[in-house]
Amino acid sequence: MRILRPAAITITARINFAVLLSLLTAAHAAAQELVTLPTRDNVTQSFLLLAPAEPAAVALLFPGSFGNIQLRMQNGEIKYNGGNFLIRSRLAFVEGGVAAAIMDTPSDQSPGMQDRFRLGDSHVADVAAVVADLKKRFVNLPVFLIGTSRGSTSAAAAGRALGNNVSGVILTSSMYVAARSGQGVSGFNFAEISAPVLLVHHADDRCAYTPYREARRLAEAARYPLITVKGGQPPTSDSCEAFSAHGFLGREIDTVGAIVNWILQKPYANNID
Repeated sequence: MRILRPAAITITARINFAVLLSLLTAAHAAAQELVTLPTRDNVTQSFLLLAPAEPAAVALLFPGSFGNIQLRMQNGEIKYNGGNFLIRSRLAFVEGGVAAAIMDTPSDQSPGMQDRFRLGDSHVADVAAVVADLKKRFVNLPVFLIGTSRGSTSAAAAGRALGNNVSGVILTSSMYVAARSGQGVSGFNFAEISAPVLLVHHADDRCAYTPYREARRLAEAARYPLITVKGGQPPTSDSCEAFSAHGFLGREIDTVGAIVNWILQKPYANNID
């Protein structure tokens, strides 16, 4: 059964010092933990967990590229690569009242996950184990899957397999066009996802494999809600990498804020400019 959600509203959002200060406050308030679970035979899956004192929902985040964030303990501190859009925006989820669990690659895919693995049963088994652990930690809270770029492939495939065990699937900057390095979600049957689906995309995404027009086309065909993001900061990376419109550079806080509101069934911005 699909959850009825409030209609989107058009909001022009601006980052200000009060927002930045609140994120710094969230950084101090959030509990941070590195969790490693046994999943398949001789395989473990690690994720970084950050949670506010009283979360209202849980988001399982799938970074882009090949998903290897090198999550580890080093000199008694948790270390990881933090450039991805979802990772560098993690505290915005916490500030919004949503616990954030960030997936790393499983132990048998440490060099990185190919799309074929992201779409397969082994990855689904790993994700299912993490979702089950989160449901034990946060009893009766809804769990959402959120992917960005290639991470959307994981979120879509796991969302299809887990059915009503998740409360929603959120696909950001998704890879709608196949590349030689992988198919992404091109050809994916989104109708097989039984949970509500939200699409999020930057209108000026210049990556050849993640064009905004395909997000809009899917939203219209499947009647999925679409959050369209505009503006931000000039890119400092390739157009298919995180520090560009593809990674919502300069619009991270606004974008996550809209996502969080959708998760919490509050009015949300369907246009961020």
